[in-house]
Amino acid sequence: MFSKIFKEFFLKKIVNKRLLSYRLNDSDDKIETIGIIVDETYFTNKDKLISALLKKGFNKEQLTILVFKEKVKAKEVIEEPFFSLKNITISGKINKTEVEGFVGKKFDLLINYYDEPKAVLNMVAKKSAANFKVGFSDIDKRINHLIIASDVDAIDEFVEELFKYLKILNKI
Repeated sequence: MFSKIFKEFFLKKIVNKRLLSYRLNDSDDKIETIGIIVDETYFTNKDKLISALLKKGFNKEQLTILVFKEKVKAKEVIEEPFFSLKNITISGKINKTEVEGFVGKKFDLLINYYDEPKAVLNMVAKKSAANFKVGFSDIDKRINHLIIASDVDAIDEFVEELFKYLKILNKI
């Protein structure tokens, strides 16, 4: 328990320090690939989010999802790549190959689908090589290009707002 609080504290300091000099890159590319970071601690309806994106014309091969789990049970079977606080060192280094691959992949769009500010999620979102990042208004504004004021459970509203602004920005 104490080590978790200790690690969260230091990760938060590292993220804030790195965000001071962090600049979001602009890209005029069209959206072809989408990465999604989901906090499964508070949001368990990721299938509905994926189906809402599929209805907008994307196919399953264009979507990649990374799930954050607060606690992983010993015999739990998880379909998607996932990570937990144990996979990030106290200095912010990622020690799981699935997460490193996700962070290193140059997605055209990264959807940070979490609204609880957690240092570990912000660290992964910040380190991502994605061209365009979208997230909720409750998260640090320096991480995302586009911020949508919505509730995590209002999936259809979020997706409609997202695609409305992507169309305005000529991304789709």
